[in-house]
Amino acid sequence: MDKVINIQPVTRIEGHASIAIHLDDNGNVHETRLHIMSLRGFEKFIEGRPAEEVPRIVNRICGICPWMHHLAACKAVDACFGITPPPAGHRLRELCQVMAHISDKILHFFFLAAPDFVMGPDGHYSVRNIMGIVKKAPELASKVVKMRQLGQNMLERFAGKAIHPIAGVTGGFAKPMLEGERKELTNGARQLLDFALYGLDYAKKNIFSQYEELIEELGAIETGFLGTVDTQDSLRLYDGKLKLMKPDGTYTKFSSENYTDFIEEHVAPWSYAKMPYAKVWGEGFSLDLDGPKGIYRTNTLARINVADKMATPHAQAALEEFRDKFGRPAQSTLLYHWARLIELVYACERTVEILEDDQITDPEVRVASEPRAGRGIGCVEAPRGTLIHDYTTDENGCITSANMIVGTTHNIAPMNLSVGMAARSLIKKGRINEGLLNRIEMAVRAYDP
Repeated sequence: MDKVINIQPVTRIEGHASIAIHLDDNGNVHETRLHIMSLRGFEKFIEGRPAEEVPRIVNRICGICPWMHHLAACKAVDACFGITPPPAGHRLRELCQVMAHISDKILHFFFLAAPDFVMGPDGHYSVRNIMGIVKKAPELASKVVKMRQLGQNMLERFAGKAIHPIAGVTGGFAKPMLEGERKELTNGARQLLDFALYGLDYAKKNIFSQYEELIEELGAIETGFLGTVDTQDSLRLYDGKLKLMKPDGTYTKFSSENYTDFIEEHVAPWSYAKMPYAKVWGEGFSLDLDGPKGIYRTNTLARINVADKMATPHAQAALEEFRDKFGRPAQSTLLYHWARLIELVYACERTVEILEDDQITDPEVRVASEPRAGRGIGCVEAPRGTLIHDYTTDENGCITSANMIVGTTHNIAPMNLSVGMAARSLIKKGRINEGLLNRIEMAVRAYDP
């Protein structure tokens, strides 16, 4: 019988996971499995519910990114009922979604991922956490805590709730923005932008430059990528076309309404999670480490790979520097962290941009709706990747069927590949230690599952 090394739980991620590493008789890795208890049941228990209620239900899928589920559901219900929110309603939705990205990225990089670099991958687990950063880099820690609190408070003051939101409604948004609110939010957004630029600069000088070899090699795999772009092929988080890129950089673009023509969901007997793959490539699905098939990735690295450019100046400058160094598409798994900080800059700049648009205070933020039979697909970019909500309603406007592909789900297969590659490169003849096992966890943390 083979020996199994269990890493349970995987630490510093937004949820629960374990890793099983199977060794052969020589103590070398012959199989790995990342197990995530991702079953939520929402696809089934929203059946029969009035569609207007669903955006207030599905935001419970994730307490870390509830705004993304909330707004994807709003967009799907709008489509079921055949309505289009007024421009100000769309703008307010996008504003809240992009602001939610800011807090999420600060949380993941500085609270969850950074301890591996600030304290070192081999640092003792008792200090390899946010409290360790507080002691070792108190100025950084103070800024991080204050800025994440600022971002959450901005959402709460304007939209009523930062977690489990209710402000998005069928046909638009629940309330218009007042001029005083705009000024207050703009001031906060500019503070966040200053911090985002500081954070990226800090990471480049004090983290990424010190771990170049680890970043290049740990859990490195070669896959395709999926993300959202606008008509100019600039990165977008709230709406746009989906862009599916092959590992060689060639791509196809499609509307989210047609996602089933391009993406299939694979079911593995050892996992609770479905594993989407690119069926349009015509190669099927395989998790063979030496020749994976149909695998693509989502999340920050994927989005900046598929986008030709960023639509905001500081983020564009950061992207150009990134591409000069790593090319396109960049494949190294730990580059997700660098990409995450580039997106943080973009999210802050985009927030300021939206708030400076006079249309944001237009009092017309919602149109009337009538329940009807239909099918609607809502798609946004969640921090963890492309989020798809697909609903069908009956003549009374009640949900008859639903399918959801959440951001983490796209990355279940590539996370398994990255874990396998990391374990295979690190574990030889059964020799393991705490730092080595932590490096395998780092391959998971990069994806922010």
